Amino acid sequence: MPRRATKIVATLGPACSDPVILEQMIRAGVNVVRLNFSHGTAQDHIERARMVREVSARVGREVAIMADLQGPKIRVGKFAQGKVMLEPGQKFVLDAARTELGDIHAVGLDYKALPREVKAGDVLLLNDGLIVITVDAVQGEAIHTTVKLGGELSNNKGINKQGGGLTAPALTAKDMDDIRTAMRFHADYVAVSFPKSATDMEMARQLCNVAADEGHRPGLIAKIERAEAIPKLEEILLASDGIMVARGDLAVEVGNAAVPALQKRMIKLAREHDKVVITATQMMESMITNPVPTRAEVSDVANAVLDGTDAVMLSAETAAGKYPLETVQEMAKICHAAEGGEDFKLEADFTGKTFARIDQSIAMGALFTAHHLGAKAIVAMTDSGSTALWMSRHLIHVPIYALTSKVATQRRMTLYRNVRPLFMDTSADRDTALAEVESNLKTRGLVQTGDVYAITCGEPMGAPGGTNMLKICRVS
Repeated sequence: MPRRATKIVATLGPACSDPVILEQMIRAGVNVVRLNFSHGTAQDHIERARMVREVSARVGREVAIMADLQGPKIRVGKFAQGKVMLEPGQKFVLDAARTELGDIHAVGLDYKALPREVKAGDVLLLNDGLIVITVDAVQGEAIHTTVKLGGELSNNKGINKQGGGLTAPALTAKDMDDIRTAMRFHADYVAVSFPKSATDMEMARQLCNVAADEGHRPGLIAKIERAEAIPKLEEILLASDGIMVARGDLAVEVGNAAVPALQKRMIKLAREHDKVVITATQMMESMITNPVPTRAEVSDVANAVLDGTDAVMLSAETAAGKYPLETVQEMAKICHAAEGGEDFKLEADFTGKTFARIDQSIAMGALFTAHHLGAKAIVAMTDSGSTALWMSRHLIHVPIYALTSKVATQRRMTLYRNVRPLFMDTSADRDTALAEVESNLKTRGLVQTGDVYAITCGEPMGAPGGTNMLKICRVS
């Protein structure tokens, strides 16, 4: 499998819950497995996480587990027949007080506060914007609407308000329970749905820290999918370890046309602030039912790669699609090909930048030196993963190998672009450790005699935040 900088996040579901299929997917290039907490019980997720760890161990490649929280259920209720067909011009009622099953005239609401958050003239979008209704009047708990764009509406489909403005909290009681479940199996990342401010992310971090075993600190990913999140993007980013460009709900709220420019802006901002970024939603949607992607999907994935995203994500394609393995294989090929066409300007990245920290300066020095010497590899001996993260924020064709003695750090680094995390005991004295690094790289076939590589480490060895040395080596 050719070396690939961009990482692949795949969602676990019925289509790939067989350990044999999952093993094939990991071998084909999956770096992070997403558990969608919108479906399944706590025990389901615990068992799936156990399977991921077992399969990963069998493959001999660590993958991260991301627990994706459901967030608030802003949805319609259920229908007597499971679904109805809404026609343009017809009247339809969303009734928060309704207890009986829905019909062609009205349906109940999971989100009981909706009647107090809309007014006449507001536009509501159902089922990811496929159905559009206009609010005529609000009478008590009933929202009277006219269907503007019709279609099939089935049980529990989502509701968005055009332009945003719904006040549902990002973290529900279910999410709080799910955080406790995720910490039981040491989820490497927790993705928070619908955050509107830094406060939502800070609360999620506190909940994770309280629920986690001592020493385990998951990375927090903010899913940017609300219109209200856009003006506060930078503060949300600073309170998180990364963001997800969640293009589905975001497009419904801000309009499809606004999303591509927002995606580019989010990727750029995340990299500038040393945060990771995942691009998600419908990337290979046609492969749910077809064995090959469309040309538009290929371009979509490639453009996200060229923008500098850390990872591209698969949702229903792997969770419920007919071709989960083939989808991963195709995505890996697209990423690899796109990376070959990258135009990077390392010197421009450093223009006007100052680095106050010694460890960050060492990381940047390693990049600069490796680039100009034509080094075959950059090696970061790291305890927390910070050095590798800083390096990965800059586009460079020299592969970065992050060596750590902590499995949790190794798993977390699987999401960092152009970083291949490897486990290695780094507790030895400096000279012994450096000799072991070179031997390790040669054994794995990553370097050969005569190759130049750069290595960063700290003295004393194993001290967190202590990277203070850069050494240029030639393989003997």
